[in-house]
Amino acid sequence: MRVIAVANQKGGVGKTTTAINLGTALAAVGRRVLVMDCDAQGNASTGLGVEPVARRKTSYDVLVGEGTLSEAIIGTKVPNLDLVPGDENLAGVETLLHDDPKKNFRLREAFKQFSRAGRDYDTVLIDCPPSLSTVTINAMVAADAVLVPLQCEFLALEGLSQLLRTVDLVRSALNPDLEIQGVVLTMYDKRNNLSDQVAGEVRSFFGAKVYQTVIPRNVKLSEAPSFGLPAILYDHKCSGSEAYIMLAQELMQRERERAAA
Repeated sequence: MRVIAVANQKGGVGKTTTAINLGTALAAVGRRVLVMDCDAQGNASTGLGVEPVARRKTSYDVLVGEGTLSEAIIGTKVPNLDLVPGDENLAGVETLLHDDPKKNFRLREAFKQFSRAGRDYDTVLIDCPPSLSTVTINAMVAADAVLVPLQCEFLALEGLSQLLRTVDLVRSALNPDLEIQGVVLTMYDKRNNLSDQVAGEVRSFFGAKVYQTVIPRNVKLSEAPSFGLPAILYDHKCSGSEAYIMLAQELMQRERERAAA
């Protein structure tokens, strides 16, 4: 089971869109995928068609010990793709776990119990909140790697250094095996020179860590969640869907190369 935290403390960069569409593309080729919604807004849950009334156990319950991972998992409209939903209670995790010395390890322990019970997935994608909070730290401690969606705008570069410092901190103090799985350039607008400039700067800094696949600005990606569908099911021929299918192929190739190394 490969656990990947989809993280960036900046909001609106495409974390949730990446989690649900990358997950859907992986599931479409037969991978068993779990998307874990750790954002209090619950957008990944909504985007996968799971209404609030159906979220009886959530990632909040898993984090605070009021439910197991197995109890929180529900199916979705996407074959091979399951979900741990999120809800507004996640906003209170920071306060509730403030004095717990093991607060950063709760999600890791939940995954360990899950594996000991004989449950497994090929890929777990954790949709992190847009903050460097206890929830995000839990995701990074539980994860094997971090996938960073990065919007092709200048201000996105400023926030990236903070995220990298957090990854380094988690690696040095909590999870020494954590790695940057890759950086995905999102909301790319080929008509805008700034997109090319940002992409160039990111590639010069991260090199091969940056995916060749670039996610374009695409209205279908924005529309799909309102129908409770990943864009790949909403309109699999749109440019956004095609990009996420290519991203999934590139991710699988990277994972094969990593396993062979």
